[in-house]
Amino acid sequence: MEEKVIEESKQGTSLVLETKKENQKKLFIESYGCQMNFADSEVVASILANEGYNTTQVLEEADLVLVNTCSIRDKAEVTVRKRLQVYNAVKRDVNPKMKVGVLGCMAERLKEKFLDEEKIVDMVVGPDAYKDIPNLLREVEDGRDAINVILSREETYADISPVRLSSNGITAFVSITRGCDNMCTFCVVPFTRGRERSREPESIIEEIADLWSNGYKEVTLLGQNVDSYLWYGGGLKKDFEKASDMQKATSVDFAQLLDRCATQFPKMRFRFSTSNPQDMHVEVIEVMAKHHNICKYIHLPVQSGSTRILKEMNRQHTREEYMTLIDNIYRIIPDISLSQDIIAGFPTETEEDHQDTLSLLEYVKYDFGFMFAYSERPGTLAARKMEDDVPDEIKKRRLNEIIDLQQRIALERTKRFVGKTVEVLVEKDSKRSDQQWSGRNSQNTVVVFPKENYKPGDFVMVKISDCTSGTLIGEAVGYSEIMN
Repeated sequence: MEEKVIEESKQGTSLVLETKKENQKKLFIESYGCQMNFADSEVVASILANEGYNTTQVLEEADLVLVNTCSIRDKAEVTVRKRLQVYNAVKRDVNPKMKVGVLGCMAERLKEKFLDEEKIVDMVVGPDAYKDIPNLLREVEDGRDAINVILSREETYADISPVRLSSNGITAFVSITRGCDNMCTFCVVPFTRGRERSREPESIIEEIADLWSNGYKEVTLLGQNVDSYLWYGGGLKKDFEKASDMQKATSVDFAQLLDRCATQFPKMRFRFSTSNPQDMHVEVIEVMAKHHNICKYIHLPVQSGSTRILKEMNRQHTREEYMTLIDNIYRIIPDISLSQDIIAGFPTETEEDHQDTLSLLEYVKYDFGFMFAYSERPGTLAARKMEDDVPDEIKKRRLNEIIDLQQRIALERTKRFVGKTVEVLVEKDSKRSDQQWSGRNSQNTVVVFPKENYKPGDFVMVKISDCTSGTLIGEAVGYSEIMN
């Protein structure tokens, strides 16, 4: 899954790109957390490639070690702290010249701790300060600690072409917004990534054109909240009301951007992530229905099925409004797949609230889900103002009930494809057999089928004969029309 959600298999991946012969220094960069962090690491590697750094996967030989961090879940912070201990042991025992830096969301939140109290890093860089890394490195080389965690009102990295790190050469992520204005009480993102701003549309189109010319076949438009994309000449989303009449008249919203991408690149497939229910307008759903090459899949986090808990979370919608949105989506795109984020055991959650969540799962029939027990995140509004009062054993039981129900629904949903023929973009070898290809259909379900003479990057029609809860199994019956 390419969501904002944490993808466990990718955690701690160290990234490698093509070497430049003239570069003498070595960079080791590891990423944790959401897909935005992995995309940001590509931006950082691009900046440092111009500063004389090639990437390495050998920690001991690195001149500079960077870890791109996440503050969403406690587990990510614990893991990053353990990694910092490893880096520092290597620095102490093997490579005393090595410099260590923390990037991203955790950097912003724990800057004093890392630099002053624990003295475990040389450099702390927030999500909006990556262009300042060359200056910060000079500070470090002069023997000073270096820090820049200032959150920007403008920075979108629109002028930096990310290097594609550890890419399959077929699918890529393109960031279109940064930051978030929503202030959900459980979330630290507005404090670590700042207020919401959108990237200039032409720079997005140019990046996609570059990807297309390099053989990429699918792009995921990425943002903490992509649906609220709004370009009116730069600046924060919340300042749009102060824009001039001309700026408002020529502004570009997410539906218009998505329509333009699909129209200009008809043989490329488009996805987007992550959506927020209150910003998912009918116009976006209609654009999705209009274009074959926009995937019929929406990740639509709900967090809870209880209106009372949604209010405590400061989500900007009720249970009923969410259900109305779901009704509209299924009416306009009947064959769509939906996925959710759900938090079990949010402060004050009662058994009745929990039952509301289970009944919402039954109502919506999500194809996939990302479900977690609530854990208090320092710096969030919930941590400051609410007592974490649901006992752990109750959280775990509720979470297990949610997961069990979701898995049952997922199997039902996957079975609907059996007997049908679906379009699949071939991405890689199947995990189970190197005699099979693996790819995804428009609805984001993994499909495996015998290789025959197809190759990665091909759009193939596959007739589905069987399935597990998360994978479709079938045989190719020819190329898709998109290949013509």
